[in-house]
Amino acid sequence: MDVLPFRQIHLDFHTSEAISNIGSRFSKKQFQHALQIGHVNSITVFSKCHHGWAYHPSEANEQHPGLGFDLLGEQIAAAHEIGVKVPVYISAGLDEKMARRHPDWLFRHPDESTTWAKSFMEPGYHEFCLNSPYLDYLLAQVKEVSEKYDADGIFLDIVGVRECYCQHCVAAVRKKGKTPDDRSAMMEIWEHTYANYTRRVAEVVHAAKPGLRIFHNGGHIRRGRRDLARMDTHLELESLPTGGWGYDHFPLSARYVQQLGLEFLGMTGKFHTSWGEFGGFKHPNALRYEVALSMANGAKCSVGDQLAPDGEMDEATYRLIGAAYAEAEQKEPWCANVRNVADVGLLSVEACGVKDEATGGHGHTGRSDTGAVRMMLEGKILFDVLDLESDFTRYKVLILPDRIRIGGVLKAKLGTFLKNGGKILATGESGLWSEEITSAMPGAPGYALDFGVRWKESNPFRPDFFRPGFEMENLYPAAYVFYGQGQRLELAGGTVLGEREDPYFNRETFHFCSHQHTPNTGKSGGPGMVEGPDGICIAWNVFEDYATKGSLILREAVLHALKRLLPVKTVETDLPAQGIVTLMKQPTECRYVNHVLYVSPVKRGDGVEVIEDILPVRSIRVAIRMPENETVKTVRMVPQGLPVSFEQQNGTVSYVIPEVLCHQMLEITY
Repeated sequence: MDVLPFRQIHLDFHTSEAISNIGSRFSKKQFQHALQIGHVNSITVFSKCHHGWAYHPSEANEQHPGLGFDLLGEQIAAAHEIGVKVPVYISAGLDEKMARRHPDWLFRHPDESTTWAKSFMEPGYHEFCLNSPYLDYLLAQVKEVSEKYDADGIFLDIVGVRECYCQHCVAAVRKKGKTPDDRSAMMEIWEHTYANYTRRVAEVVHAAKPGLRIFHNGGHIRRGRRDLARMDTHLELESLPTGGWGYDHFPLSARYVQQLGLEFLGMTGKFHTSWGEFGGFKHPNALRYEVALSMANGAKCSVGDQLAPDGEMDEATYRLIGAAYAEAEQKEPWCANVRNVADVGLLSVEACGVKDEATGGHGHTGRSDTGAVRMMLEGKILFDVLDLESDFTRYKVLILPDRIRIGGVLKAKLGTFLKNGGKILATGESGLWSEEITSAMPGAPGYALDFGVRWKESNPFRPDFFRPGFEMENLYPAAYVFYGQGQRLELAGGTVLGEREDPYFNRETFHFCSHQHTPNTGKSGGPGMVEGPDGICIAWNVFEDYATKGSLILREAVLHALKRLLPVKTVETDLPAQGIVTLMKQPTECRYVNHVLYVSPVKRGDGVEVIEDILPVRSIRVAIRMPENETVKTVRMVPQGLPVSFEQQNGTVSYVIPEVLCHQMLEITY
């Protein structure tokens, strides 16, 4: 299988049958020129769009009525002529032409409503169930493209495990002697439907072209579902910051998929908002940063664009993309075949199958995971995002954010981790026995881990208050309001790092005080942050609280806990909070690459985060703890090739980066 290209374009082309003269302004020369000024080396083009039309002669589908030639074939030939790869897009889940002909093939909610559009009397698409005859119709299209065109991959869109109650799914569960009221039985149908679809696609594609890349896009790579990820040959992390995913989603997703052994890319967009936006452009600096963020997290890059119905590439778009991809092209040698260096493992709430209210318009990132990643990035902690299959023993500290209760399998893994000298930071209800365990062992103690406390109950007061017992870096001694759900604890030999204080009462109809919540009583309500043999517990859902409220005290508490549990970090730096630091290792090159990024997104419009101005930060100090068997030979700013003076003492290499303008890489050879 070919190496995944670094600089990709995902060229949307969802074009209504109500538009004529499709592709009338397509020009091979102009198409190639756009790719060249964009520094593009792969472009995904369309066989079939959400409207259901083919953009080439087809026996398995129908060519768009406004198209008079083989647009797909000409695009592939034009790109290949200048050395650009061409995966081919097929809309799998949506096909509006066929939806009106076969509404019986559509996905259905229990009330028989459809999705995406709830009816046929509003503009929008309708999603198909892949447990219906639609699957054979789709596979014929996949087969046709795989056999007749020189594609470099197949990209299938709008797919995943879906909760469907169409009559095909209902019939399937009844055939098993069960009813659609049995959710677990329905889940088996849904899981089988998706697995069957991906298996049959692979059979069709690889029969035509063995080893051809296949990716099934659902807008998000589900943490904890490695089985689903392995149904792809590589991963594309759709994550448009201004399109609803936000700037938290990509680092969280990338730090997880880095461990899965698959090549992956980060997919952003040139749009000011999201897909389907004609005439929308983000600032070139935003795209520079988003591309750099992908590379700093071990990903290749993809930028979404949308082709006009007449087929002419928008030169302004490719000048915009070229500003980012020209830099990416120079950086590629330091970003291929890398491994993330991490001190801390963050066990994802999503990966543990725990329901967590999501942040962001797309609902792909739970609040606890989001808040934890924000803190790790702002605190300059090197981390990976883990699932229950991960090797915990690779990390010095393991974080259990807010909602991770302990069952038998996790208990055994944590036991091995602790025996090897690891420490745990647990927040909220994390670390308590799971309900499955407590129901089987009446009277069992609340905590499955030894934090030097006993659990009493969930605190009935919310919000309540935390009074730190340690000196903070940016704040002063006080009682600080915590909005997340708290727990009541009782000391059992641990070291108290902070106390909990209750308010006078909860805010209710006849009991309220002031504008928001009742003040604290000033009396201790028991420990709020405690260190014991296994690590530290903090009695609140602090990560969820940070995702929604962002109070500085929450980060101060977590970073103080990590400082105690991780007294020697691999990387120390004075980069400001908004900056991001990663450390990648290229073993075959005998070097590390230290990525340092700094921009400051601002809110503009209705909650849209934008990046416009890039301001330099100067004289950034970095200290990296090196393995005992690795002696540093050189430190250089790359790709500039400028040497940087350094000191190495007691296994730590220290240097000062003269200036960071958006993204700077430091090559450390050993």
